[in-house]
Amino acid sequence: MSAAETRGRAHDDGAQRLADRTAVITGAGRGLGRACAVRYAEAGADLLLLDVASDHPGVPYPLASPAQLAETARRCSEFGVEVVTSVADITDASTVDRAIDLALDRFGGIDVLLNNAGIAAPSGKPIHEIREDEWQLMLDVDLSGAWRLMKAVAPVMVEQRGGSIVNVSSTAGMVGYRNFAAYVAAKHGLIGLTRAAALDYAPYGVRVNALCPGSVRDDPLLEGRMLGEIARSLDVPADEHEAAFVQAQPTNSLVEPADVAGAALWLAGDEARQVTGSLLAVDGGFTVR
Repeated sequence: MSAAETRGRAHDDGAQRLADRTAVITGAGRGLGRACAVRYAEAGADLLLLDVASDHPGVPYPLASPAQLAETARRCSEFGVEVVTSVADITDASTVDRAIDLALDRFGGIDVLLNNAGIAAPSGKPIHEIREDEWQLMLDVDLSGAWRLMKAVAPVMVEQRGGSIVNVSSTAGMVGYRNFAAYVAAKHGLIGLTRAAALDYAPYGVRVNALCPGSVRDDPLLEGRMLGEIARSLDVPADEHEAAFVQAQPTNSLVEPADVAGAALWLAGDEARQVTGSLLAVDGGFTVR
């Protein structure tokens, strides 16, 4: 009996949405990346988990660590799936290509790509104060990083005649935010990239969609810190910043990481087989206003 068949016996059919499939997840060390990785593992997917797993001199806060990436892998392995990790810098095409080769050598194919890796800062200043290197770094990570993964994975999916690419954008890809021009530009660009790619790959059965989370609570169990870093960039206390976001959302609550992970799972699976080029906002109604 194969490992996939064994896993299928351990879970009910409804939970095994991604059984016999392989998913690649970037930014898997913590936060939303970890939440999505665990949800995919629960659904039966074998995983390649990628993270830069080191700090960057241009990013004014600590990035995920090797230990955090290993912890994500440990939690995913508890569901009986095969999990491989790779330290990869998505601003470097050669490390991206090596990571994808690793997945192909281990699993033989790639069915889902979740482009989750991204940074929220350097931010917190008007356009005329943004330095050239700050602008370039934001676009290189939050936009070009996803393009590099798609460039590496799309030929595999084309040959397979099927696959799902989920690009994690943001409500910042749908509306503007004051003092976050580079981040907003990158996330808007990611939506444009998603739409163009959906047209490029639709003839081959490859779907490409954008997931747009709103203000997501920093769950200590996931070691997430995105909302906190946005508050720091704006030089406001984290609790005041969180309260302001709660008040701005029609549901009067922050989005939970599990809400985003559930949407990412739906976009990856067969239930969304006719969904491509779409934006799925998980934002408590924020962008409806």
